[in-house]
Amino acid sequence: MDMLLDALSKRILFLDGATGTELQKQGLTEDHFRGTLFQNSAIPLKGNNDILCLTCPDAVRKVHVSYLEAGSDIIETNTFSANIISQSEYGLGDQVYNIAKAGAAIARECADRYTALNPAKPRFVAGSIGPTSRTASMSPDVNNPAFRNVTFAELAATYKDAALGLIDGGADIFLLETVFDTLNCKAGIYGIQEALDERGLRMPVMISATLSDASGRLLAGQNVEAFMISVAHTRDLLSVGFNCALGAAEMAPHIEELAAICPVRVSAHPNAGLPDELGRYTQTPEEMAAVLQSLAKRGLLNIAGGCCGTNPNHIRAIAQALDGIAPRKVTPVAKHFRLAGLDPLVVTPETNFINIGERTNVAGSKKFLNLIRENNFTEAMRIARQQIENGARIIDVNMDDSLLDSKSAMCKFLLTAAAEPEIARTPVMIDSSRWEVIEAALQCVQGKCVVNSISLKEGEGPFLEKARKIRRYGAAALVMAFDEQGQADTLERRVAVCRRSYKLLTEQAGFPPEDIIFDPNVFAVATGMKEHDNYARDFIDAVGILKKEMPLCGVSGGISNVSFSFRGNNTIREALHCVFLYHAIRNGMD
Repeated sequence: MDMLLDALSKRILFLDGATGTELQKQGLTEDHFRGTLFQNSAIPLKGNNDILCLTCPDAVRKVHVSYLEAGSDIIETNTFSANIISQSEYGLGDQVYNIAKAGAAIARECADRYTALNPAKPRFVAGSIGPTSRTASMSPDVNNPAFRNVTFAELAATYKDAALGLIDGGADIFLLETVFDTLNCKAGIYGIQEALDERGLRMPVMISATLSDASGRLLAGQNVEAFMISVAHTRDLLSVGFNCALGAAEMAPHIEELAAICPVRVSAHPNAGLPDELGRYTQTPEEMAAVLQSLAKRGLLNIAGGCCGTNPNHIRAIAQALDGIAPRKVTPVAKHFRLAGLDPLVVTPETNFINIGERTNVAGSKKFLNLIRENNFTEAMRIARQQIENGARIIDVNMDDSLLDSKSAMCKFLLTAAAEPEIARTPVMIDSSRWEVIEAALQCVQGKCVVNSISLKEGEGPFLEKARKIRRYGAAALVMAFDEQGQADTLERRVAVCRRSYKLLTEQAGFPPEDIIFDPNVFAVATGMKEHDNYARDFIDAVGILKKEMPLCGVSGGISNVSFSFRGNNTIREALHCVFLYHAIRNGMD
């Protein structure tokens, strides 16, 4: 990894171009695709380019060499469709690992040979991982918006198999490319990290999305910033960029947008322009190189290459045009609390108080509970939509009820909401006291959500286990001031429990401080019990101390709890809420 990072610090690195069309030029027949391994296949294999890694490695090797000769620093393995979904169409679902390993080994041998010829220009292998033909965020059945023909768990499992093969074959980098659904991508990130943990390794990860059109959104709906927020948790994230769908000129404004917010390197490997009416890509190498050169001169690129319609001549022209241009400077982005639905939510010091809608909580709305019990998700969506229209910036979803299958109800609600753009634009707070419900929900959300909640109630071991899982899914966490002794109900205990939680999260679970929200417990006042007299003041004082000591963390509270003693008297409750909110917000409550 050090050699790769050193090269990236000095110059723009060049990817290769299209693989499929270069293989087609070789006039390969069905026999080449079958080889000796699959002579008896009942399904025609021609067109399954990935299987050539096993049956005709010389054809794959020839493509790699042509791009290395053209100047590619990074060559991609011929494994774009090495997943059980794509390979099962050819009856080869059990060959994912073998294809990935062979593909990486072929590329590794070619890269090493060219590095030996010129050690001053080391060559690297990127393990290509495509998106599959299915989407975890969208239903293929317009009449059943909650239906999915693939799950997060299925995607993560096949991505893990591919990742293990790429690791064992000698890849330097993982490249999750042509991402059209961020939930698929998050499953890929999850599977890769599981594979790396199994091998006890660390490897850099490149992520490259495909924008569906000039609107600047992925097919599954996210805009550029929401996508960046949703994948930023990736361990050893090397770069984020775009490929496919657009030509360099059409991609340029989106590269500029990404470069302004990206905390890592930026990559671009566009198509050779847009296809003509016959589907042909006609942009010349010189035309494509000129657009990428303009982007590079503006300091927007770290890695450049080509996708559909490109060939070694395009890569040669790009390498020549960008030679000597300094790479984009990678600068850290401001540390703010960030969530994402289809659109981003960035909480800065200037942001007004964040309102979390709680009417999609079965414990907080009897109407919502009855709708879920009646399986009336159409009307349940209306409640979610109304909350957003009334100013909710985050919607809290809770299905914890003894008469509900909470896990099933939570997943159905989230999957249905994903089909409603007005709702899906807004980030979600996954709220449950049951970990299995939380984890199932995390596998349904393509954006970055927040988990409500975790605590030290069961001790440090379970706390850290859940925190690490939340981090791996790319979510933020709301942490209750609750430990083995119970809920913290004094100023000293509130602060002590939150301090301890913070230390564990940041030092042992890999949590950035800005992804932590503390809830120091709002309790009812005016209960008639003397020991409760300081509940409100202790909460407000705790907020001030926590914000001073841990300024990047958020602080929240269930405000309605403070007036619980006056239930039925809305005038007093509303007045009490106003006073309490005034002082809590003044002290830093978010």
